Parts: sequence; structure tokens; C-alpha cells
Amino acid sequence: MNRSSRSDVIKQGLARAPHRAFLRAMGLTDADMEKPFVAVMGPYGEITPCNFHVGALMNKVKTGIAEAGGLGRESAFAMVADSLSMGHQGMKFSLISRELIADSIEAVVRGHSFDGVVGIAGCDKSLPGVLMGMVRCNVPSVFLYGGSALPGRFGGQDVTILDVYEGVGAVMRGTLAERDLDELERCAVPTLGSCPGQFTANTMAMVAETLGFALPGVATMPAASTVQRVAAATHLAAEEVTVTLYAGRWNDTVRPPQSLWPMTLMDIHLRAGASP
Repeated sequence: MNRSSRSDVIKQGLARAPHRAFLRAMGLTDADMEKPFVAVMGPYGEITPCNFHVGALMNKVKTGIAEAGGLGRESAFAMVADSLSMGHQGMKFSLISRELIADSIEAVVRGHSFDGVVGIAGCDKSLPGVLMGMVRCNVPSVFLYGGSALPGRFGGQDVTILDVYEGVGAVMRGTLAERDLDELERCAVPTLGSCPGQFTANTMAMVAETLGFALPGVATMPAASTVQRVAAATHLAAEEVTVTLYAGRWNDTVRPPQSLWPMTLMDIHLRAGASP
């Protein structure tokens, strides 16, 4: 591409020979130097099932960016999921991780002068963190949700992780045998993805759609829908969407999710996102 871009500051001109040397060390060519650089950021890791598959999505997003004439560069960020941090001192770090994620995206995108960013989020505070980071950067941005887990089957009925939480209480009350809880524990979360309920992840995914960060339908696809999700990831990456938010848009966003489930956390994250 011959048009100027934000990333030219690190790859064009005599003074940027050292910068280009670093880029060439990663296999970039002269042709790559002419392309827009797009950051592909997500909480990839082997810590929770809601983020376990994010790395595969990041690779597919890079494919979509390449097809659109850009160059995608991966960068993971740390996050803390409520799923494994609840019930002990780890929960003190859950909300803090939202700020770490937003800071990470802003630091990487601004520090390396990326032309755009595709943010992927798996669960809990990673969703508002990614959205907040995008707003701060004010570059073409798109959002992709990792999707929720499918329900399991127990006693002839669909069950989710919520049934396991309630099962602990049932055992303590004496209305459920421990052996039954053990069986429930082993089948309640049969796939990767976030908790399949109207909790933080799915609520904020709806918010992302309402704000226009994501394409319609992305928030409601389960993580196990591989074909749909890969297709969505590729198209999302190819879309050039400039994020421009107005106060009224944030306020309008509250209505669709609240019509399903009024949520205090949604209000907390929306207020935080409006601050930048």
C-alpha cells in the first residue's frame, strides 16, 4: 500500500534502519513493510477454558488481516478469571486485571504505532478490559468474543457450572450425595468457553455488539461452533472499523442487556469504559 499510516514511524526513513533490522529478524519482507500493521491481542493461555482456544482464533484473525492486505502481529496479555480466583485471595486480582488488560492494549498499540487492533476476549474482566483499551487507542478496531461453553448432561437434563455451585450447597444441606456431585462436576463443562449464563462475559459481549465493536451475532455463538467462529474471526479482522464513541451511545447500550438481566457489573464496566 502506498498510503501513509501510523506504523510508518517505525518502518520508513533512514533513521528507522535499526527498527527495520528488528522487524526483518522476525521474517518481515520489504513488501510487509508497506502494509498496515494490525495488533491482534487476546488473553491466550492455558489457565482457564474460556481462554484456552484464543490462540487458535488469533491465528485465524491474522489470516483475515493478510487477505485484506494488512499484517497481523500477535500479542497476548495477562488476565484473571473469576472461575479459578473465586473463594480465596485470588479474587482480589480479578477487577484489577481489567485495568491491566486495558493498559496492555494501549501500551502495545501506542508504543509500537500499530495502525489498528483486533481484540479478542474470553471471559470476565477481559471483555471490558479489551473494549476500554480499544477506546483509549482510537485506531480502527474490532472485537471478537471467544464464546461460551455448551451445557453438559446430568440426570437426563442440561447442566452448567451453575449447577455445580448449587450442588456444593446441596451436599452441605444433605440433599445431594457427594458421589452425585462428583459425577456432576465431571460433565457440567464439556467444552471450552465462558460460563454459559447471563454473567459478565456474555453480558459484555452483548454490550460490544450494541456499541458496534463486533459484528451482529458474534456474542451469541458458542465457543464450540468452530466453523462459525473462525468465519466470524476472519471477517472481523478484514473489516476496517474506526471506533468513535459518544456518551449517548454508551447510555443506549444499557437497555438491551438490562431487558434480559439487570446487572450491577455491567454498569460498573460501562462507567469505567466511558471515563477515557
